[in-house]
Amino acid sequence: MTTQEVKQRFGLIGRAPALDRAISKAIQVSNTDISVLVTGESGVGKESIPKIIHHLSHRKHAPYIAVNCGAIPEGTIDSELFGHEKGAFTGATSSRKGYFEEADGGTIFLDEVGELPLPTQVRLLRVLETGEFIRVGSSKIQKTNVRVVGATNVGMMDAISQNKFREDLYYRLNTVEIHLPPLRERKEDIHLLFRKFASDFADKYHTPTVRLSDEAVKVLVDYRWPGNIRQLRNLVEQISVVEGDRELDAETLRQYIPDITATRLPMKLDAAKLGAGSNSDFSSEREILYKVLFDMRQDITNLKQLVSELIDKGDLSDVQSEHPHLVRQIIDSNSGDDSFRDLGDSYVPVIEKPGEISRHDFEETETVEDENLSLQDKEVELIRKALERNRGKRKDAAEELGISERTLYRKIKQYNLT
Repeated sequence: MTTQEVKQRFGLIGRAPALDRAISKAIQVSNTDISVLVTGESGVGKESIPKIIHHLSHRKHAPYIAVNCGAIPEGTIDSELFGHEKGAFTGATSSRKGYFEEADGGTIFLDEVGELPLPTQVRLLRVLETGEFIRVGSSKIQKTNVRVVGATNVGMMDAISQNKFREDLYYRLNTVEIHLPPLRERKEDIHLLFRKFASDFADKYHTPTVRLSDEAVKVLVDYRWPGNIRQLRNLVEQISVVEGDRELDAETLRQYIPDITATRLPMKLDAAKLGAGSNSDFSSEREILYKVLFDMRQDITNLKQLVSELIDKGDLSDVQSEHPHLVRQIIDSNSGDDSFRDLGDSYVPVIEKPGEISRHDFEETETVEDENLSLQDKEVELIRKALERNRGKRKDAAEELGISERTLYRKIKQYNLT
């Protein structure tokens, strides 16, 4: 079966090369029994891939079961997947088959597989490797013959590094990976999908089909669609029901698109907000550098304040042992100044006459240029802190920093931030 025939059979709309590659790969693996992992952002239509794989395989006449792993409570997920015996836990008044037993001979689709708890991951790994499982509350080993297709919108390597997902299970599931691109990378498909949804909802609600002006089409295509196809479908349904005029101009369409005025272009940020620790999104890598420069200025100001306090005491010897690095920075930045002398391993200021150096004189000097402060080090520090605050989720960290997820990935690789 060709890619175009699969699109027609399963109602898939689009001509983006990345979408065609995903469908082609699904067709190729359908006649095998190897495990498949479907990846992509939420709302891109990952559930269509396992359906294609199942209905084009030799298992097409056997059961196909889709399980949303993220929607099942942790305390009951083992029972749902593998079944339980009567009396296995409170409320287990009878024996029950699990999804793996019900899907014997067919295909089971584990949506949001990255949300599985670690104990369940151990059970799943055994099923994938040996086809064996044990019901909750039983000691009898049972066999099942199922094809497993998983899907996730979670960065699996991040989850592995945080010990939230087993590495051996990841490689066992990810025999073949099929990636579905986000809608913003399928710009040529956005208007096609809009027209398809508009036609569907016109039939459903018995109304004329909604159409867009040329300017409205441009607004539609230029939007980033963070919710992907699901967001677009909901928007078209809302317009089809609410809007009386069947032809929308750009201004009317903007009223239905949230955050349409948001921009990712460089912008000047308020330094006071940055100093207060604002979590404002940075619009580009240039904005990161703006914050780096501001932080450097703050560091130098703090350094000057420390030195002025030490000068008030009359020397630096009391603080040499506590802040040797700062004292050395002060000496380096004042190289050639006779006000400092090297006394063995200690650096102390020499005040030839009382009152020769005062706090006022120090505060009036030019900003000290500290060559040891590196823009690259600051950038690494900002990226590392963003990843820590977002628990390693690169997408959220990239949004906080105001850069694309691809740029963040490149920076992580460049600075070896694993």
